Amino acid sequence: MSVSRGWTLRETLIVTVIGAVFAVLYLGWVQVWLIAQAAFGPLTMDVVMGFWFVASMVAAAIIRKPGAAFAAEVLAAAVQVLLGSPAGLLLVVSGIVQGAGAEAVFAATRWRNYSLPVLMAAGVGAAIFSYIYTWIRFDYGALQPTLLVAMFVLRTLSGALLGGWLAHIIVQALYKTGALAGLAIDVEKRSAAA
Repeated sequence: MSVSRGWTLRETLIVTVIGAVFAVLYLGWVQVWLIAQAAFGPLTMDVVMGFWFVASMVAAAIIRKPGAAFAAEVLAAAVQVLLGSPAGLLLVVSGIVQGAGAEAVFAATRWRNYSLPVLMAAGVGAAIFSYIYTWIRFDYGALQPTLLVAMFVLRTLSGALLGGWLAHIIVQALYKTGALAGLAIDVEKRSAAA
């Protein structure tokens, strides 16, 4: 299927809803992270980080157009700020970085492949971009090399599993409900089955 660059009103609304829904889920996930961090220590952030990338993969897999992953992640961050996230406007920068990391992977496939491996790779892309951003923001260069490697490995695994794999599960469940009828994912699945 060739990639159509133009967006319909329905696609725009779906990405907006995905961003808003995941903004609420992301705020709730902060509580999970804080409890886990109290129990297991600072590496917990890297273990749970992938969930904060999932909106981008869900939107991309459903809409299948350039910019869907980026837009969903930035919208999720912006809605979190509007809902009063203590992270403030820097959260939007995080959304931009994470969305760009996921979008880069879809761009590498020319927005033509939304298979499970590509979704997981997009989660890794978001994790890598996020890691570079947090390295700069929090001066990771001062940390021990073994800790840096552990943080990187855990974050990329989390991106693949809590980002890409979870997005795949969510999208497949939504598809089975029939709610995605007529969207790019539906058109591609029907073409493949024909």
